Amino acid sequence: MTDDKLHDECGVFGIFQTLPKDVPQPAGDDNPYSAAEFNAAQKVYYGLYSLQHRGQDSAGIAVSDGKIIKVHKAMGAVAEAFQPSHLAELQGRIALGHVRYATAGSCTIENAQPMVQGSKLGTIAVAHNGQLINYDPLREMLEETGCTFQSTSDTEVIVKLIAKSYKKGLERALTDTIQMIKGSFALAVMTEKSLIGARDPNGIRPLCLGKTENGWILASESCAIDAVNGTFVRDIQPGEIVIISDDGVLSFEFGERTSKRTCVFEYVYFARPDSVIDGISVTEARMKMGAQLAKESAVPADVVIGVPDSGLGAAIGYAKASGIPYAMGIVKNKYIGRTFIAPTQKERENMVFVKLNAIPCDVRGKRVIVIDDSIVRGTTSRRLVQILRRAGAKEVHFRISSPPVKFPCYFGINTPTRGELISANHDIEEIRKEIGADSLAFLSADGLLEACKECNPANYGFCKGCFTGEYPISVPGREHLAETRVSD
Repeated sequence: MTDDKLHDECGVFGIFQTLPKDVPQPAGDDNPYSAAEFNAAQKVYYGLYSLQHRGQDSAGIAVSDGKIIKVHKAMGAVAEAFQPSHLAELQGRIALGHVRYATAGSCTIENAQPMVQGSKLGTIAVAHNGQLINYDPLREMLEETGCTFQSTSDTEVIVKLIAKSYKKGLERALTDTIQMIKGSFALAVMTEKSLIGARDPNGIRPLCLGKTENGWILASESCAIDAVNGTFVRDIQPGEIVIISDDGVLSFEFGERTSKRTCVFEYVYFARPDSVIDGISVTEARMKMGAQLAKESAVPADVVIGVPDSGLGAAIGYAKASGIPYAMGIVKNKYIGRTFIAPTQKERENMVFVKLNAIPCDVRGKRVIVIDDSIVRGTTSRRLVQILRRAGAKEVHFRISSPPVKFPCYFGINTPTRGELISANHDIEEIRKEIGADSLAFLSADGLLEACKECNPANYGFCKGCFTGEYPISVPGREHLAETRVSD
């Protein structure tokens, strides 16, 4: 990780387009669908573009014409990975895409998705968001039965397990596989003639269903459905499998229903502000976090500003609740991306000066409350305080719209080890001195949950392990897992 933020591992997007009434049905299994009638890959491209914030290291699209699955994967962001010629070659009415953020050492094309596996019974493509906590024993078991692996990715284990059981039929193969894997997963699976979605029993990672004029969509976030002019239908429920085919949408549960534990960091930072996850508007949640923060840690000030982009909603909420005027205060250089080179740690830390800058007329001579979503290592916060003081801020009061991040995540977030998490090793006053702020306060865990609960009490239930160390699933050898596993 080269910056001072947590990173979600990836995003998935799939589309199934139904045959128009004026297109004749294919006669027999040897006759592929009329691929030229559809632009599924193009729509997936747009969907992935809207999920780019979930991963910038690799991108891929697999497409089926009813008979053959083709795939194109490349390193980089979506615009880097695909040229018009690539999309022109991906003809078909079913398509599945993936964007990935890689952990250290795993940024290779072998780990890019979707992963495709062929067999005598057919071909499958799999895109996965999450992390398996029983990856090692599952891989060892598969290797003992003769399977070979080309990657270090969780997803390849899932692909091999499905392929191994495919002779039992698709539904049984999916159920058997999903009951074997443990951890967090939002899965999108494609065969030659169907698109399948599945979400882990705790619903840790998000997945939703959408509708288009002539088909169906699976996506990590609702904003991706909007990007292709689709209509959000509903969230895939924890422990649910949906199979989309020409027969419609089949839904069934693959195990006992458990309590929902959506990753609360989706609302704090990961998700786009225009998304709705499990019935909770991300922007509304962030505004309520800011309002709750104002109740818990008020301080006399002249202006409230937010750190772009994920701190803006909380800053607006804080300003409304406190009655202190809101101002832009900080501007973000939108052209800084993954290709910006900063080879040394000091240069990486100084990237903040390139990415962010203060607006002097908003902060000069004023007592400033600056709202950010989290503090991970503290380097960004320290540079922000320097930027604001350089622009003439009289006082800088740092407010964080989430509790201190003290524990690693084992379910699909690239979290530094506990030794790198500043809140795991320092109290609030020590952190305040380290970043140079006049005051510092975090939103309480109860305040965070209350803010989300206010948005939709019916969908209350969250994983908050990175704040409390209490996880929805028992993780054996978890410190080793957090420091060594490659997840998706």
